[in-house]
Amino acid sequence: MPDVRNLSPEYLAFWREYHLCTLTTLRPDGTPHVVPVGVTYDAEAGIARVITNKNSRKVANIIAAGPDGARVAACQMHRARWATLEGRAMIRPESDIVDDAVRRYTDRYGRTPKPSPDRVVIEIAVDRALGRA
Repeated sequence: MPDVRNLSPEYLAFWREYHLCTLTTLRPDGTPHVVPVGVTYDAEAGIARVITNKNSRKVANIIAAGPDGARVAACQMHRARWATLEGRAMIRPESDIVDDAVRRYTDRYGRTPKPSPDRVVIEIAVDRALGRA
């Protein structure tokens, strides 16, 4: 298992490539909710980010987990390469954080999402990294 404080250059490069990802949250009944998302990873800060609508099920699942946030997993794969980032997620609605996350998304995915007044950021404090990149 890679050390999140000392990830290989190949692992970090994989998180900069264009790949769709999945985000797994847990519903209040404990069942997994897995959806496709775009994820950006700031290894220096140890934070993965997902921009989304504040009314989404994934946001509701994180909020339902309580004030300490929720355990989540973000995963991507391409052929035999795969990488998962796990950690505690919080919802961040602040405009400066949303703007920064949109910029990071644009850098990684090469397109700027349409503006949305309902956009929030799922901010994941990464504490575990898995994979083979």
